[in-house]
Amino acid sequence: MDGYLDMELLRFTTAGSVDDGKSTLIGRLLYDSKSIFEDQLEAVRAASERLGGDEINLALLTDGLRAEREQGITIDVAYRYFATPRRKFIIADTPGHIEYTRNMVTGASTADAAIILVDARNGIIEQTKRHSYVASLLQLDDVIIAINKMDLVSFSEEIYNKIKSEYIEIAAKLRLRNVHYIPISARDGDNVVNRSARTPWYDGPTLLELLENIPVKAGIDRLPVRFPVQYVIRPQNDRFHDYRAYAGRLASGRLKVGDRVTVLPSFTESTVKTIDEAERSLDEAFAPMSVSVQLNDNVDVSRGDMIVRSDRLPHLNTRISLLVCWLNHRPLSIGAKYIIRHATDEVFGIIKDVYFKVNINALENVIDDKVVKMNDIAHISIKTSKPLKYDLYADNKVTGSLVIINEATYETVGAGMIVESIEEQSFFI
Repeated sequence: MDGYLDMELLRFTTAGSVDDGKSTLIGRLLYDSKSIFEDQLEAVRAASERLGGDEINLALLTDGLRAEREQGITIDVAYRYFATPRRKFIIADTPGHIEYTRNMVTGASTADAAIILVDARNGIIEQTKRHSYVASLLQLDDVIIAINKMDLVSFSEEIYNKIKSEYIEIAAKLRLRNVHYIPISARDGDNVVNRSARTPWYDGPTLLELLENIPVKAGIDRLPVRFPVQYVIRPQNDRFHDYRAYAGRLASGRLKVGDRVTVLPSFTESTVKTIDEAERSLDEAFAPMSVSVQLNDNVDVSRGDMIVRSDRLPHLNTRISLLVCWLNHRPLSIGAKYIIRHATDEVFGIIKDVYFKVNINALENVIDDKVVKMNDIAHISIKTSKPLKYDLYADNKVTGSLVIINEATYETVGAGMIVESIEEQSFFI
């Protein structure tokens, strides 16, 4: 059991257009790696028969909603867990429809890698570019291009090479770091877990072999200390008469007793007196642990403040530059006031300007169109009512991201990544 807990964890997401085989691929991964319980398999077999199938529909292992099964599509993000002797995995199965781009962003936001499926019959299409851009936007280190349904093109090496050649140009334009290409048949299992005899011209790894060997980035505990305060603990009873601690989840870094810290936004300095986790006292805490922290000085700290190590401070500003994915059917409104939720802080913000929108098809920035609708990706600027304590998304995904909320309906309308300048995020060469 201890060995299992110590295993590396890789989070990855699947992406691609409708009917490219994302859910089937995940089902095949789970089935061939023997990660499905017998009762789950029987339930899928029964569901396949009810839907009129002659064989087990592995996509039903992830498409759990009734509407998904009736329509044969994925609507919401589904997460599945499995493990091999070498590594643990969390998979996000995301929808392929253009109207569910926001769901794809959700699934990819916590991933280390992305598998983008391409139907060998159709080649590179708009959704391939859209999902590749999202992978680039979220700075995923590894992208796997799984050229699926090779069985429907007679496992043609020529078709595989043509798609690979076209995607190499897209990857260069989007500055994707590590791109891998695999010819597969998710339905039949070719090159998914087991090597296929039907692709003798392919000498690369299977999909599972690749997933087991992709380097996992250093954990968030290696980043600078960021402790957003969620709650102030004041028991005010005889046992804990003078107890005052600050509770929250350590967003990044390692915090030790005795560390010199700064409380933001007041810039008050103190040192860590105690770190408690439930009934235990700790000498050190690391992200993403939930703990309570006492300081040696009686300082004014409240929800939304951030405790950081004094030697590595975050940015503090009211003018924020964002790359935003708009999530709501109501378009973004320049000059309108929204609620900005960042870590445990919640402030008002006004959208000052739209610098550009992204044209996914042409892979270019559109400067003269400032109408940002649902599923659009745009670079905007906001002005907040009080300073945010943040890092750039490129440096820290937790403190470099925020959500935008409609103050009237309290709907989440936008998801933003904090960036430094337009030039750095324009992507296109």
